[in-house]
Amino acid sequence: MSNYIEYKGRVAFHPGYYVEEIVDESGLTQQDFASRLDTTPKNLSKLINGQQSLSVDMALKLSRMLGTTLEYWLNLQNAYDAVRAEISSDALLEEEIGVLKQIGYGYFRDKFLLPDLPRKLPEQVVEVRRFLEVSSLTVLTKRDVCVSFRSDSSKMDEKTIARANALVQIAVNEARRKNAPRYDKGKFESAVEYALMLTTDHDRFYPLIEKAFFDAGVILVLLPNLEGSKTNGATKRIGSSVMLMINDRRLYADTFWFTLLHEVGHILSGDFGVSFEVKASEKEAAADKFAEDKLIPPESYQLFLSEGLFNLNSITQFADEIKRDPSIVLGRLQSDGYVRYDDTRFSHLKYRYEVVTME
Repeated sequence: MSNYIEYKGRVAFHPGYYVEEIVDESGLTQQDFASRLDTTPKNLSKLINGQQSLSVDMALKLSRMLGTTLEYWLNLQNAYDAVRAEISSDALLEEEIGVLKQIGYGYFRDKFLLPDLPRKLPEQVVEVRRFLEVSSLTVLTKRDVCVSFRSDSSKMDEKTIARANALVQIAVNEARRKNAPRYDKGKFESAVEYALMLTTDHDRFYPLIEKAFFDAGVILVLLPNLEGSKTNGATKRIGSSVMLMINDRRLYADTFWFTLLHEVGHILSGDFGVSFEVKASEKEAAADKFAEDKLIPPESYQLFLSEGLFNLNSITQFADEIKRDPSIVLGRLQSDGYVRYDDTRFSHLKYRYEVVTME
């Protein structure tokens, strides 16, 4: 290891560089000099070669032996460390630029009004880093950085992991800004039953269930999807309350409600993490079953299926009987293979939601 570094036209010398000069000019061997300095030849050699930083203790010994000030030696070390930190920072910035390219700055600019900075990648990194409240965008490439993944990340590429973590980080930050009461499971179960009565109220349901969940200690965060995140939703403990995040990747009413109830199922079972489009665990299957049974009571559904009539009138009538939006019944029939997805007779039953960001 060298006892000096050159970077961007600057040269920074390790304190060991100057110690080596002093040893050479003294006419002493390193062993003799080390003895006079009250250290070992090995420690002196490491210092001279830049293999270890100058400690306060060693700086004090040098100042006493040579008649210099303690600050002189500490300032040499600080100047050297500053250049090393700049080199490290620039290298990290290049890594962060790579991560940002994987995520895409456009999402943050378009959905959260970050400034338009065309071709200014370092500035874009700074803006996204600040917005996500992370020390480095490279943390987003790590599994479980925000909350546990419910799928095997070894089967995901780095871009998917980074985008999923970015989406969850936004949700966590949003939830942290809200002072929700302590999570109350009983109140939350009641709030879920209340929410199920609002599936037909497309224009007003969201603020109503958001408040009902909040009063039960569950902070509902709805985000615009970050394409490529493959994320359906996430749950996380935030202090004594709970964050429930879903995005608008599934824009239609039936899939929206299914995704919401899926995450509700995870919360009620005490399971916190990120749900991806690929289900890979018993917990995910259990959350699916919870959502199915909550949206459509299983006994009622089986009775409906036994009649074997799946037309517009039967679907809307059954939906009215169970007090659900017809699109939820249609979506279940399509998922179970009783109605084709491309059957245009039912197109008008599909209701599409839109998400407006909170920023």
